[in-house]
Amino acid sequence: MDSETAPSAATSFSGARLPTLRFLTCGSVDDGKSTLIGRLLYDRNLLYDDHLAVLARDSRRHGTTGDSLDLALLMDGLDAEREQGITIDVAYRYFATEARAFIVADCPGHEQYTRNMATGASNADLAVLLVDARKGLLPQTRRHATIVSLLGIRHVVLAVNKMDLVAYDRSVFQAIVDAFRKEAAALRFESIEPIPLSARFGDNVCTTSASMPWHDGPSLLTHLETVEIGDGSPDAALRFPVQWVNRPHLDFRGLAGTVASGRLAVGDDVVIAASGRRSRVSRIVTMDGDLAVAETGQAATVVLEDDVDASRGDVLSHPHRRPSVADQFAAHLVWMGDDKMLPGRSYWLKTGGRTVPAVVTEIKHRLDVDTNAQLAAKSLSLNEIGFCNLSLKAPIAFDRYGDNRATGAFVLIDRATNATVAAGMIAFPLRRAGNIFRQALAVDRQARARLKGQKPVILWFTGLSGSGKSTVANAVEARLLARNAHTTLLDGDNLRHGLNRDLGFTDADRVENIRRVGEVAKLMMDAGLIVLCSFISPFAADRRSVRDLVDAGEFVEIFIDTPLELCIARDPKGLYRRALAGEIRNFTGIDQPYEVPTDPELRFETGGTTADAIAARIVEYLEAQRVIEPL
Repeated sequence: MDSETAPSAATSFSGARLPTLRFLTCGSVDDGKSTLIGRLLYDRNLLYDDHLAVLARDSRRHGTTGDSLDLALLMDGLDAEREQGITIDVAYRYFATEARAFIVADCPGHEQYTRNMATGASNADLAVLLVDARKGLLPQTRRHATIVSLLGIRHVVLAVNKMDLVAYDRSVFQAIVDAFRKEAAALRFESIEPIPLSARFGDNVCTTSASMPWHDGPSLLTHLETVEIGDGSPDAALRFPVQWVNRPHLDFRGLAGTVASGRLAVGDDVVIAASGRRSRVSRIVTMDGDLAVAETGQAATVVLEDDVDASRGDVLSHPHRRPSVADQFAAHLVWMGDDKMLPGRSYWLKTGGRTVPAVVTEIKHRLDVDTNAQLAAKSLSLNEIGFCNLSLKAPIAFDRYGDNRATGAFVLIDRATNATVAAGMIAFPLRRAGNIFRQALAVDRQARARLKGQKPVILWFTGLSGSGKSTVANAVEARLLARNAHTTLLDGDNLRHGLNRDLGFTDADRVENIRRVGEVAKLMMDAGLIVLCSFISPFAADRRSVRDLVDAGEFVEIFIDTPLELCIARDPKGLYRRALAGEIRNFTGIDQPYEVPTDPELRFETGGTTADAIAARIVEYLEAQRVIEPL
């Protein structure tokens, strides 16, 4: 095909507007996903002449099919993909036939890139799940099927590929289909269309194959052109997430966004979901002029009759069909981070235009993708799927993911690296989120602090075991006591004899240890006290979580910077000797890392300085910060 005759992805050859189907190809590595899409495009004459010329050249250089065109190279554009013969990133293609327009996402099959597959599946209506006829169902096949189900895709094509390599044996195909139907019973798919095919030779891709006369179903393309996918219903509840407040001048203020579901009309009563404030739509403004009605998928700027408080991240809905608003919910998580997910650790949660701090408070279970069994877990590793409870620092508006994929989805972001570490699908709000309310108190922190004549603050002493942090903390408290300051000291070893006696020293237990300490320290601050906390606290994320519990200036990180060699030489409790002998596991500095503070308020090297001298400098700092009054 030359460039002048190529149809667009949105119109047919006659120029008529076409319905669009978004689908993805997924499955285990080397099951032929890229080859299948390449074959479909090639057989339908949907490739430009210059693309074919480049494909012929690349096939000679990188191809794996001898003298034939290697159609997988149409999708695998990265050098690393071509060198290794695998898909790494998600590749998108737009094409159209006379019946339908298509947007296809070619997703990687390698386990390492499961996160990319989840990205490709997030906006798809249908999944083409490939299976190598020689290998049958593999763990990655099951993992992809599970993720497809969790992401709300209800229509699946089970494409049993490479039938040419099993002599087009019907019994091989039927055994795979029977096994998949049995395993998929719990995945709530509305339709499963099994199709035997050979992507390399085009069998059952665009037309039915003479090599498999026993198959009485459609070809892949025929099914894609005719499958019924439930589009966004106008009867669905209105959800209009605000992306931006549009105010070009004093006389205009509009809320810009895209209708995620339902329909919005001029004159409709609407409510800001989180605040409950009501208003009415006076205009719906677009680049093409005002609209009377905005449907699902349309971008618009909504002008309200009242100047209500609404900003990026808010959601407009009709008053009688509101989303849930809560700060706690249960959700499925697909973990994408290289570091483990640990309950109690703080992340950014982003949904729509809203970003809030969030903590995974509990892992209810981890899903075994091989058996669909629900297993107990204390953490989630890369590519694992868990069902978790989350707690947010502020309430957000949301729906169940099964009811609305736009307002029921979120991602978790690492607060240190800004890397996306999880994709989440909300299952339901937690009842306790709506049943628990903060009690207003007649006496607050400021009143208690005034009575004591000081500013409440957390002094967080961190460093390796044997660094001297507890010794310094004791010296600081003694000096503060001499100044009539009201203090309390929380020490790691002491708390593990009581409040935290049920915790060990795994990563997950260390996170929970610091979470509990942070909450206790905050309560002590509310009592108007200066709270001294002496904990190894090896993870920067956990120290930052405690800092986030209080206001700016109320958390002072004090790094007692003692070299490991000196700590080992001191070894006041004999713990390093035992750890080096292998008698103690998960010991910070030996077989567990310590993340050095990058920007502490105070840092002290203890090599040639006494604890009392360091304590004096800390008290001087507290005077300068007006925590206590200078002498």
